[in-house]
Amino acid sequence: MVRYVLRRILYMIPTLFGMSLIAFLIIQLPPGDYLTSLVANMTSNGQTVDPAQIAKLRQIYGLGDPFYIQYGKWIWGIISRGDFGYSFEWNQPVARLIWSSMGATLLISLLSLIFVWAVSLPIGIYSAVRRHSFGDHVFTFVGFLGLAVPNFILALTLMYLAYRYFGQSVGGLSSPQFEGAPWSFAKLIDLLSHLWIPVVIIGASGTAALIRILRANLTDELHKPYVVTARAKGLPEHRVILRYPLRIALNPFVSALGWVLPHLVSGATIVAIVLNLPTAGPLLFKALVSQDMYLAGSFILVLSALTLVGMLISDLLLAALDPRIRYDR
Repeated sequence: MVRYVLRRILYMIPTLFGMSLIAFLIIQLPPGDYLTSLVANMTSNGQTVDPAQIAKLRQIYGLGDPFYIQYGKWIWGIISRGDFGYSFEWNQPVARLIWSSMGATLLISLLSLIFVWAVSLPIGIYSAVRRHSFGDHVFTFVGFLGLAVPNFILALTLMYLAYRYFGQSVGGLSSPQFEGAPWSFAKLIDLLSHLWIPVVIIGASGTAALIRILRANLTDELHKPYVVTARAKGLPEHRVILRYPLRIALNPFVSALGWVLPHLVSGATIVAIVLNLPTAGPLLFKALVSQDMYLAGSFILVLSALTLVGMLISDLLLAALDPRIRYDR
């Protein structure tokens, strides 16, 4: 197993290089660059554009260099100094922007993951064991709603209900009176009162999908010979379900870590914009729109790295969960 992990880590190095190169290339595929977008915005607002100043900025930012030189400078800065470059849009180092948004992103995404697992696991088990019962039909209907309704529509609905019936300020993660205030028990309660909306919205579609997957997988396992044998030996029904078929049916939950980790950074971008959340999703969206190549490229590189790490973790957990999977043979 140790050899397998080391081999996978070594494979990650050239994979990350290839991903960074592709990401940097894709960002530069649209015509123009950051200064082109800046000039267009200034012109549309009626501002005067000095061509000499634009040419000077292009030289300072290195936007006139060939693609391979720009990429070489960026990737060498990451390898040698941990420097992800400088954001044109925000006039700040990219690393500072990325890490400043990670706190809220990790908090919301981890709580959403806990919500998804805590809700979908018992409902999925119940729907499989009590298939075609009234409760199964109810959960199936609610699950289809969760899959069909766009997250931003759900966000707008919950924002209205929270404001209309609970008198709660919506948007962001704190009320106006707590913006910039030092941490206290009252601020923590206010944060928790704002967190439930993004957690429920972001977790809604994932919960509905995992309920359907777990129901289907567990239903298939419940009728296999090893389950029938366990029941014939007189084991209690709950022990038969939890100890044997559930372990196999949980594979989709564990394999989902491959996309959960990058989701911690990107998050639900549209939901974050609607709710005005200080997460990484809106920051990445603005970087792509303004063609802020170093900020956008660094975000995509972080997402790629987290995807590879998530896939490795999920593979190792699958080997621990499912006795049929072995990587040392």
